Amino acid sequence: MRALWLGVGLSMAAAPMMGQDADRSVKGGIAVDGWKGRVDRAAIARGKTIADSRFGQEGSALRLSVGPAGIFWNPSHQAKGDYLVKATFKEHKMRSSHPHSYGIFIGGADLESETETLMYCIVYGNGTYSVKTFHGANVVTLVDRAAHPALQPANAEGEATNEIGWRVQGGKAACVVNGTEVKSFDRAEVVAADKLKSLDGGYGIRVSHNLELTVTGLSAGKP
Repeated sequence: MRALWLGVGLSMAAAPMMGQDADRSVKGGIAVDGWKGRVDRAAIARGKTIADSRFGQEGSALRLSVGPAGIFWNPSHQAKGDYLVKATFKEHKMRSSHPHSYGIFIGGADLESETETLMYCIVYGNGTYSVKTFHGANVVTLVDRAAHPALQPANAEGEATNEIGWRVQGGKAACVVNGTEVKSFDRAEVVAADKLKSLDGGYGIRVSHNLELTVTGLSAGKP
């Protein structure tokens, strides 16, 4: 399978907690046809690329061994109008000093440029979630690690399974975790000059660093 290794970075500044352990490097790069990826600008500054993670496939599942934080997407995956995008993430045990995060982004546009736009909802192993928009180097935090009972935190073995998605309907975009709406936003809150171009666009996977994940059921359909 053809590996796509992009040296460009994403304007996703590392959260303070992320600095507590260094990015690892995992051999393999992108090993699933049609998929692309890019790492955060902060990781680029540390000399990391998408080749420092492995994005592979096991049967119908995607298997991620993540080094630096970044995003993965397939350009053919587009959602528009009213839709529900979701996937189930299984977090595998990893040795780390803090919770790491994973989730879904929507509204992706110009993802290989320096003016990329997207919005993600991610969950952490401690039962919290965050929502951010990105427009080039401009990052807007809409929710910063808030707790919600719908989230499944990591168990004593450091493992957790969460279904994460976005429901766009009736002029609103809602982050949905394990079937429960945890936060919704009016379109005008997130589609603006410094945020998204549109709620229509590409969707994909957002990960922080040093994760082991299995992702199943990534899809877009009717809400």
